[in-house]
Amino acid sequence: MADTDDAPPAPAVHRRPPRPARGAAAAQGFAAKLRRRLSSGAAAAARASFAADSGDESGPGEPSSSRRRDNGGDASSAADGGRGGAGDFSAFTFRAAAPVHRKAKESPLSSDAIFKQSHAGLFNLCIVVLVAVNSRLIIENLMKYGLLIRSGFWFNATSLRDWPLLMCCLSLPVFPLGAFAVEKLAFNNLITDAAATCFHIFLTTLEIVYPVLVILKCDSAVLSGFVLMFIACIVWLKLVSFAHTNHDIRKLITSGKKVDNELTVADIDNLQAPTLGSLTYFMMAPTLCYQPSYPRTPYVRKGWLVRQVILYLIFTGLQGFIIEQYINPIVVNSQHPLKGGLLNAVETVLKLSLPNVYLWLCMFYCLFHLWLNILAEILRFGDREFYKDWWNAKTIDEYWRKWNMPVHKWMLRHIYFPCIRNGISKEVAAFIAFFVSAVFHELCVAVPCHILKFWAFLGIMLQIPLIILTSYLKNKFNDTMVGNMIFWFFFCIYGQPMCVLLYYHDVMNRTEKTK
Repeated sequence: MADTDDAPPAPAVHRRPPRPARGAAAAQGFAAKLRRRLSSGAAAAARASFAADSGDESGPGEPSSSRRRDNGGDASSAADGGRGGAGDFSAFTFRAAAPVHRKAKESPLSSDAIFKQSHAGLFNLCIVVLVAVNSRLIIENLMKYGLLIRSGFWFNATSLRDWPLLMCCLSLPVFPLGAFAVEKLAFNNLITDAAATCFHIFLTTLEIVYPVLVILKCDSAVLSGFVLMFIACIVWLKLVSFAHTNHDIRKLITSGKKVDNELTVADIDNLQAPTLGSLTYFMMAPTLCYQPSYPRTPYVRKGWLVRQVILYLIFTGLQGFIIEQYINPIVVNSQHPLKGGLLNAVETVLKLSLPNVYLWLCMFYCLFHLWLNILAEILRFGDREFYKDWWNAKTIDEYWRKWNMPVHKWMLRHIYFPCIRNGISKEVAAFIAFFVSAVFHELCVAVPCHILKFWAFLGIMLQIPLIILTSYLKNKFNDTMVGNMIFWFFFCIYGQPMCVLLYYHDVMNRTEKTK
């Protein structure tokens, strides 16, 4: 026994690994052994490395720590380049026999995959192209016209002729006070509901006719007339909401009419007679829908408010610069789009479209984001959803529901839903809402221009067939952005530049005839 223990160890015998047997059985055995080796942790790590280098996001991840511990020998064999034994196939992933195409995948720019990944690089490219194109236009404009900003852009001696419009604007608060007096009489049962309705109709009609007569009587500037009509239309919308809401509150309180659902505490708090304070706050608040109380913020952020005011002044000046430096020269040197040649009209519209887009975006940012938020911050007005993501609208209808929330809520509350409750179909109710909008767009443009061509009215009413078209395309092309592209085309490239040209030439023709 001892002799056996002291005997020297037998020398290691190095044998060549057996060659795989011939035929189908040998191939199956080789494939089985290959599958077992490829399931090891080292092989998984190799495949993951290969997938990362080849850009294949579907490759397997790193093996777990337990698998790395269980296959420590395999990992060391793989590190040796597969020299540890004839059965080590961990480097198979790097061989020509390894499959490269493992699953079906779409091209990144195909319709099925384009919205599933980031396009930050293309966005940066668009910014670079826009900067290059606009830099060329800026240099070309300065070389051709020079700096066109006038010192009297904001105020000059001719502005003093428009003092009747200023006095008209300052006298508009008389109409809300009259509406408040009518509601006080109605809530105290001193006049009937029918009489209150007649008084409100008289006040709202007079409120909109009065500025129109003042503007038409005075040969005022277009900008001054537009500002007055814009304010007058806002006051008219607020008066209608004030009268309609209080009529509904009065009906619920006095007649004991039941509502369809349970009232919340906030709803009950809003079922009360109007006060002078609630009316004053409503006339100043950035909303067109009256209610006795609104959600309020706890305090005014003074630093934030100062920053918004500075931004408002900057972007207002930028609008004036775009108008004076870029839009005016193009419009002055253009021909009437309906009288000149087709190619000339198309060229002018396309030339005008780019500064018009910038002006329109600045206007939206100044009015709906900066100015309304400034008012809301000063008054601590809580609900600041003045717009939604209208830039992603896939149909014209979606755009109109998102881009101007104060007007949209007013239309729903005081026109669309009342029509539905009175048995009118949704289509007719929508038509009535667009008709009212078209009338006020025409008033805001035609009255200051002293012409009645119905271009603004037709521009709004033509939205109805565009709504039908974009809704059809949205359903036809499986909810793609075709409708969004049509919206951008009509609003920024074709519609607004065409309206600017039409109204400018009509105003100039009227001025020449007057002279």
